[in-house]
Order: sequence, then structure tokens, then C-alpha cells
Amino acid sequence: MINTELDQASGLREMSKNKNNNNSSVKVIAVTGGKGGVGKTNVSLNTAIALGQQGNRVLVLDADLGLANCDVMLGLRVERNLSHVLSGECELDEILVEGPAGIKIVPATSGSQSMVELTPSEHAGLIRAFSELNTDFDILIVDTAAGISDMVLSFSRAAQDVMVVVCDEPTSITDAYALIKVLSREHGVYKFRVVANMVRSLREGQELFAKLSKVTDRFLDVSMELVATIPFDENMRKSTRRQKVIVDLFPNSPAALAFKALATNATKWPIPNQPSGHLEFFIEKLVNG
Repeated sequence: MINTELDQASGLREMSKNKNNNNSSVKVIAVTGGKGGVGKTNVSLNTAIALGQQGNRVLVLDADLGLANCDVMLGLRVERNLSHVLSGECELDEILVEGPAGIKIVPATSGSQSMVELTPSEHAGLIRAFSELNTDFDILIVDTAAGISDMVLSFSRAAQDVMVVVCDEPTSITDAYALIKVLSREHGVYKFRVVANMVRSLREGQELFAKLSKVTDRFLDVSMELVATIPFDENMRKSTRRQKVIVDLFPNSPAALAFKALATNATKWPIPNQPSGHLEFFIEKLVNG
């Protein structure tokens, strides 16, 4: 680990202790998936907004650093993003945008290869930015990119909970398995929460989970839990076209009710006991691997 990262981690230690004197522990959930097109960002945003509607202070990090789309999906106007923070033009607090139910979003960059390939010093700058964040929140949802890039693995292994989104496509299962395999064998992540998205029935969701569990049980030493089955819902498409989320626009639709149930479930997931602040735990794991 480079000295810059050590310095940032040390600075973060004090910052996190100070924050935790006035703030409750932060729950960090990474929402990921082996491939694109499984509805990962929809799951992230709908879960975040459902959590916000339940009174939680939620921060969403758009961690698809090169193809960010959280702000676009919500129709939010963004003037500055993470690239401006990393260049030293502003602080992280200054780029936060507010979404429905009071959630805050950390916007990333769309169409920027440089954000996908951060240098060690830029990675350390990301750590510093979080260490200096003054906005209080209870839950951090990290919407990762698809695939198994270094950045996806970094955010996933650093989170307390990894939520893997799958849908009824053969490549979705195989790619999800590949992600779980790398995280478990190379990064010490052994617990995964699975969301079966866009399914036609509860049974279909359970069957999807069974397919994935069958191969993980055979070849990997991991714990798998099906935490939600989100039904296919035509209102989802209508919401997307209007740059809204379904829990906000059609709150009583089947998918919205499933997201609300997922949010309620997520608040009950225990936060691991750490000797220091839980935000520090996330960031230092992000640095140290």
C-alpha cells in the first residue's frame, strides 16, 4: 500500500471517530451483479428511496465511475461530479444532489475512461473525500458497475453487505457466479444477499436463486440468502421513461411493494461490530483490500 493511502487512512481514523460521536453507525450495502442489464441501478435507487421514505438518511454512491446514470434515471441536474472532487475543484459535500424522499446522491462521470482507471493517488483522493464528508447518513448504498473490474471488487469487498442482482437470463447466473467466486476466493467475502429481479412469479425467483445456489454450494464456501424477488412490472418501464422510480411514481404497484419490503428487510441486517467507526471500516477496506 502506498504511503499516500496510509496517510489518508490515518486521517480518516480520526475523522470517523469524531463523526461517530454524533452519529449512529453507518450500514454499507454494495449492489452489484455479474453483468449489465439486470436492473442493478433500478434496485439501488428504489431500495434507497424506499429506505428514505421509511425515515432513514440515505446516501447513494454512483460507483459506476465511467458510465454513471443514477442522476439521469432520476432526472436530476448535476453540475459537478466526482471528477471535480478528485481534481481538487470542490469538496464531496458540494456535489451531493438530493433525490426523492430526501436521499442524497454522489454523482459520478458518464463517458470518462479516466474515471474507470483511477491512479493510486486518485484512489487515495476518493478516500480523502469520504473522510472529509460532513453530511450525516445512516445507510450508504453503493451502486457498482457491472462485471468484475478492480473497482467493482474494491467496493464490494469493502461493504458490509453485498447484494447480487440476477434476472432470468443464463448469462446473468453465470456472470453472478463468476463475481461471487472471485470475491470469495480472492477477497474473503463469504456472505451474499441475492435479489431476483424482473421475475414473473415468486416461484421463478426462487428457481433462479436455486440455480445459483446449486453451483455455489458445490464449488464455493459461501453463504447465500434470497432477500427479495422483484416482479416484472410494466409500471417500471413507465417510471423509467418519466425519469422517476417506481416506489415514488407507482407506490402501490407490485414491484414497488417488493422494494419497500426489501428496504424494511435491509434495516434489520446487523452491522458488524468494529473497534472503530463503520464508515472508516468501509473506506479502509476500500484502501487496504
